[in-house]
Amino acid sequence: GSFGKGVPRVSELLGKDAGFAVTKLKGSQMGDGTLKRESFDVVIFTGGSGSKQSKAIGEPGLAAVRRFVEEGGGYVGICAGAYLACEGFSWGAKILDAKTVSSKWKRGVGDVKIEFTDKGREILGFPAGQRDIRYANGPIYTTAGSPAIPDFEPLAHFRTEFAGNGSPVGAMVNSPAMVAGAFGKGRVLCSSPHPEQTAGMEGFIARAVKWSAGR
Repeated sequence: GSFGKGVPRVSELLGKDAGFAVTKLKGSQMGDGTLKRESFDVVIFTGGSGSKQSKAIGEPGLAAVRRFVEEGGGYVGICAGAYLACEGFSWGAKILDAKTVSSKWKRGVGDVKIEFTDKGREILGFPAGQRDIRYANGPIYTTAGSPAIPDFEPLAHFRTEFAGNGSPVGAMVNSPAMVAGAFGKGRVLCSSPHPEQTAGMEGFIARAVKWSAGR
C-alpha cells in the first residue's frame, strides 16, 4: 500500500542526517513483533493507499502500531499514512481522533496553498504566510469525536483546494492540512499534502520525526 515516491524520498531525506537510522519494514513485519519500542522511536507511513496499507499489515499490524504509539512511540503519516491514522475508518489504526468530511476522496492532484499555524511554525520551522505544497488526494480532516482519543491540533490549514470528481466544493479550504495529536504516551503527526515532495520543504520530515519522538 506504500507506493510512489514516498518511501524512497523519506529514506533519502533522513539518510542524509547522521542523527537518524532508517529501517524499511515489510507489511508482514508490522505485526510479527518487529515493531516495538525497544527497537524504534518513530514509525512512518508515506503515500499510496491507506486502506491497502491497512490490508497489507492486517489486524496484527494495526494492533502493533496502536501499541507502539500508546507505549510512547511516534507516528508520522503522509497522505495515505494520514488516512491510516484515522479513528473514523473501520480499517484505520485509530490513533488520531479524525475522520474525513466526505467519502469522495479523489479531489485532484497538483499544488495548493497552505498556511502554518503558530504551533505548526514552532514544530516544523516554516515561516508565516501562505506557500505552495504538492497535494495528491490526501484526507480532508474533521474531528471524529472519539472520547478515547485527545483532540488533534492543526499545524497548517489549506487556503486553496481541489474539488474534482463530485467531491464537496469548499470543504477543503481552511480545513486542517497538517495536524498533531497524542495517543497514550505517544505523539502523532499527519500531513494530508506532500511536503517531502515539495521544493523548499525538505526539512519537514526530520522535524516531524524529532517532534513525534519527543525530541
